[in-house]
Amino acid sequence: MTERMSNTINSAVGGAKQSIGEAIGNPDLAASGAAQKAQADISQRLADKKVQAEGVGHRVEGQAQEKVGNLTNDKVLKARGLENQALGDIELNV
Repeated sequence: MTERMSNTINSAVGGAKQSIGEAIGNPDLAASGAAQKAQADISQRLADKKVQAEGVGHRVEGQAQEKVGNLTNDKVLKARGLENQALGDIELNV
C-alpha cells in the first residue's frame, strides 16, 4: 500500500471515529479519531512536500541534461533531460 493510500485511509477512518464518537457522546472515541485524522493529514502534507522537493531536483537535472545534450548534439541526453523536466513538473504539482 502506498503512503498516500495509507494516509487517505487513516484520515477517513479517523474522521469517521470522530463523527461517531461525537454522535454517540463518546469523547474518548471522538478525540482518538480527531488525533488519527490529524496525524494522517500531517503525514500526507509532509509526503507531498518531499515529492515536490524531488520535483525541483528533477527539473534542475533535466534542464542541465537538455543543455548539455544541445551543446554536444547528444539527442539521447537531450531527450532524457526533457523527460526529467516533465517528471519534475508532475511532482511539483502534487
